[in-house]
Amino acid sequence: NEILEGLCIAANLPLPKLYVIESNALNAFATGRNPKNSVICVTTALIEKLDKNEIEGVLAHELSHIKNYDILLSTVAIVMVGLVSILADFFRHGFYRTDDDDDSNPLLMLVGLIFIILSPIFANLLNLMISRNREYLADATAVSLTRNNEGLMKALQKISDDTNVLKTANETCSSLYISDPFKKKKEKDSIFSTHPSIANRIERLRNIK
Repeated sequence: NEILEGLCIAANLPLPKLYVIESNALNAFATGRNPKNSVICVTTALIEKLDKNEIEGVLAHELSHIKNYDILLSTVAIVMVGLVSILADFFRHGFYRTDDDDDSNPLLMLVGLIFIILSPIFANLLNLMISRNREYLADATAVSLTRNNEGLMKALQKISDDTNVLKTANETCSSLYISDPFKKKKEKDSIFSTHPSIANRIERLRNIK
């Protein structure tokens, strides 16, 4: 908790509540609608297996999400994806109710149908892209707080090497964690991933001077 207090002073943020999850998986996440109502959770394995500098890097990363209002942005993005899906479903049912003798332009109907099918997909891909970019931003912001990129780099490598799945995690909230809790490892960034690859994150951190 002393490490977190020091980071909050550096970031000029109120101290978030800190909770520990009993788990043999290395992971952490932050949540809360704003800095005054924020929470950071870390697993017991992360505390036990990471050294002080590595823990500082992880906490700085999670605090950066709070500082950058990423949790609020993520919530808005999820709501927008849901709204697009609802609208697409509404218009799709509208097409099903079209009369046989309707004088509607077939080309316009075809374009509309394609939009209905593809818009939820593109909305979800946009949400995933935002999530990946905010992870890169949180990494960079964390380094600006700690003045030490080595700690976070080593922590991410240990988290990547860990094979334990966080059993308490679910798909809806997977983007909140510092690393994919389901251990779907990818060597390269994927448009379908909530997180950038650990290798790319470490490479970017290495290039921060």
